[in-house]
Amino acid sequence: MNQNLTFLDKCLIIKETVLKSNSKNPIIIAKSAMHNEAINMHGPEHHFLDGASFMVALRNGGLDFDIEVALEKLKDRASKMPGAMCGYWGVCGSVTSLGAVFSILDETGPLSDNEDYKDHMAFTSSVVAKMSEISGPRCCKRNAFISLSAAVEHAKEKYDVELELSSIICEFSPRNAQCIHERCPFYKH
Repeated sequence: MNQNLTFLDKCLIIKETVLKSNSKNPIIIAKSAMHNEAINMHGPEHHFLDGASFMVALRNGGLDFDIEVALEKLKDRASKMPGAMCGYWGVCGSVTSLGAVFSILDETGPLSDNEDYKDHMAFTSSVVAKMSEISGPRCCKRNAFISLSAAVEHAKEKYDVELELSSIICEFSPRNAQCIHERCPFYKH
């Protein structure tokens, strides 16, 4: 089924799925979309999925913003991120998705000269550093869990929004031919 769907089709499925959630846990929200058969194990749809899940958690946690407008902006930015950024560009699409969320919420852009711009760069670089410690090959699920966990902490500091984060166990490893098993902090033994 998922081979015939475009990126924008998948974004619509993701949006419909995540907006149904009342959870303040972005991992739970993301997993609800990840389990949809239209979502590949790896792929650029995660560049929207991860940020959209986080936005919904923020909304559910009480942050006041227009979720529909924010999700449209995120979809536009995610559509410009190619697949395989991790291997070809040296930066994961999951963390760029979360960086896009923060820039959308704080209304920063390439000419911004303020603390928000600085904070976004510090956040994304710290997450990429965590990913590099584990190394790869690619895993959109592992990197989503890393990005979203770090974003929960960042949202508390930045917006004073208390999101939820529980123990993360990956149930996707049987679908991942490149799973690193015990090297992954989320691997289910």
